[in-house]
Amino acid sequence: MSSPSLDIELLKQWIGRRESGRDLVHASHANALAATLDRDEQFGDGDALPPLWHWVYFWSAAPASGVGADGHAKRGGFLPPVPLPRRMWAGGRLSFVAPLPIGVAAEKESHIVDVSMKEGATGPLAFVTVEHRVRAGATTCIVEQHDIVYRDHPAADAPASKGKPAPTDAQWIRRIDPDPVLLFRYSALTFNGHRIHYDRSYVTGVEGYPGLIVHGPLIATLLMDLLHRELPQRAVQTFSFRAVSPLFDIDSFTVNGKLADDGRSAVLWASNARGELAMQAEAVLD
Repeated sequence: MSSPSLDIELLKQWIGRRESGRDLVHASHANALAATLDRDEQFGDGDALPPLWHWVYFWSAAPASGVGADGHAKRGGFLPPVPLPRRMWAGGRLSFVAPLPIGVAAEKESHIVDVSMKEGATGPLAFVTVEHRVRAGATTCIVEQHDIVYRDHPAADAPASKGKPAPTDAQWIRRIDPDPVLLFRYSALTFNGHRIHYDRSYVTGVEGYPGLIVHGPLIATLLMDLLHRELPQRAVQTFSFRAVSPLFDIDSFTVNGKLADDGRSAVLWASNARGELAMQAEAVLD
């Protein structure tokens, strides 16, 4: 199967494109996510939204006629029309500038800051970086850069890639069993129609994966949740994460972490059942 050709100059015309949206930071959404993460907490108006939980707000609700075969909105609107079929959340960098209060009307402004490509081991890769700013009134609460990667389907005879070993010096470890209920609930909370997270026949038969894929932002949220469980009194100033390899619902995985020697930051990672690295992250603490 030949790889689609990428007209990078055409795709770069999307740099600078902007969109914005508003949402009410409902306590009900926060409480539903707390239940999904198995946290025994109840949130109310005026409470600070935990870091990364803004991902369950500001839905991008494309009409049914505007949804593509993969369950995402059709390409060529806000995001560039990258012709590669596989789309994944590759990572991000976030600054938590001020608390985002539950119960307020907030605004998210987004713009595309970069479009690039490179040749990977399995063919061309296209990267799109989007910056988001979340404000409550005149106060900027969160600044985020979100990396999206697009790639082709692998060749039928392509050898399985060898995973990178995860660190073995974790101070904290929590096992996660990513059953379809967990994936469904997170998809519902984020209004994420991407079929790789809930449609087993699609993800195995069309995209060629062995099982349902755990959402990248869900893994990042579970890493942040581990940090909260271990250091509940510490606030997070910045958080960066990078997806290394996918996780599937057919195996358990672990979220892991340790506090740096200076006590000012934490190193976090997710590893699959074979001890291979799936995501790595760093949090800078107050």
